[in-house]
Amino acid sequence: MMDASKGKGDIVPQNPGGQMDRPFSFLESMLPKAVKRRVHALKKLQVQCANIEAKFYEEVHELERKYAEMYQPLFEKRRDIVTGTLEPTDEECEWHSDREEEEELAEGLKEKAAIEDAKKEEATPKEDPKGIPEFWLTIFKRVDMLSDMLQEHDEPILKHLKDIQVKFSEPGQPMSFTLEFHFEPNGYFNNTVLTKVYKMKSEPDAPDPFSFEGPEIIDCEGCQIDWDKGKDVTVKTIKKKQKHKGRGTVRTVTKQVPNDSFFNFFNPIKASHDGEIDEDLEFNLATDFEIGHFFRERIVPRAVLYFTGEALEDDESFEEEELEEGDEEEQDEEGDDNDDDDDEDGECDPKSHPRFLTLFTLLHQTRKNNPSLLNANNSNHGG
Repeated sequence: MMDASKGKGDIVPQNPGGQMDRPFSFLESMLPKAVKRRVHALKKLQVQCANIEAKFYEEVHELERKYAEMYQPLFEKRRDIVTGTLEPTDEECEWHSDREEEEELAEGLKEKAAIEDAKKEEATPKEDPKGIPEFWLTIFKRVDMLSDMLQEHDEPILKHLKDIQVKFSEPGQPMSFTLEFHFEPNGYFNNTVLTKVYKMKSEPDAPDPFSFEGPEIIDCEGCQIDWDKGKDVTVKTIKKKQKHKGRGTVRTVTKQVPNDSFFNFFNPIKASHDGEIDEDLEFNLATDFEIGHFFRERIVPRAVLYFTGEALEDDESFEEEELEEGDEEEQDEEGDDNDDDDDEDGECDPKSHPRFLTLFTLLHQTRKNNPSLLNANNSNHGG
C-alpha cells in the first residue's frame, strides 16, 4: 500500500505569503539574466512534473481501493473467526511454523508435557471460549502507539470491539479513507459502529508547489457517541466546594470535566479556520494523523501478527535498520574529502529515488499479500 507521505503525521501550515516567502537562492540571484530566464522555464517544468506526480498518487489510491475489495472477504472471515460465529476447519487451522528447530522436542519431553496437560485438564473445568477473546484489546495493549491512548476504564468497552475496517472513498469522490470500529452490544453506548474519516489531497499547493511529496492528510472527522447515562468515559465528575463571599456559607458543586480516554479519538481537535496552528495543536494533529495512518497501513491489514507480537518484532527491526542508516549518513558527513570524488562522477543509485521506492514498496506488498500474482508473473517469464 502506498505511503501517504504526510499522512504519517507531517503537517505543513498554510503559507499565506505565497511562493515569494521561499528563500531566494543566492546562486540564482548571481546568474546572468538570460540564464535566470531559462531556470524559470525549468521551474515551470518542475511544477508540471509535480502535477503528474499528483495524478500518479491518485491512481495508486484507486489501486488501493480495488485491492481493498479483494481483501474484504478475507477480513470478514477473520472477523467471524475472532467473534466465534465461524469455526475454522482442521485444514484451515493447519500451520507450519518457521521455527521448527525451536519446536522440535525429544519424544520423552513431549510425552511428559502431554501427561502434565492431561492432569491440568482433569483438575480444572474444561473451557471452550468463544472465538478469540479480547483479540483487538490485546492488540491495543501490545502496540505502544495505541497503549499510550488506552486507559483502564476503556478496556471493558474494547473487549466488545468485533472488528476494525478501512473503507476508501468512491471513484470520483475527494480522496479519503474511513476507519470503522464495529462493536457488539456493550452496555456503554448504543452505536454499533464508530467512525473516523481522514480527508486527503494529492495536489501541489499553488503557493509552494515544490513542497509536494505525495498525498497528505489534511483533516479528519469523528462521530457522535451515543453514551448510556453515566457511562461516558471521556468525562469525569468532580465535586468542588464553593464559599459564598457574603454569607460565608459553603456549598458543593458537581461538574463534569474532560477525561483521558481512547474514545477521545472520535472527537478530534480541529484546526482554526484562519489557518493559525500553534505548536501544541500541530503536535496533536500530527499524532492523530499518524495514528489513523498506522491503523490503515499496519494494524488492520496485519491484525493477527500484532495479536501474536510477530509484527512488533518486524517493526523493531525496521526501526533499527533506519537508525543504522542514519548513523551511516552521519559518518559519511564526517568522512574525509575523498568521498566527494565519487559524487563528482555523477553516478547515483536509481533505487534510492523516492518514486522507485514508492513503486517498489507497492509492488512488494501487493505480491506479498497476493502470492498468486507473483506465481503468474513467474510463469509468464518461464519461471
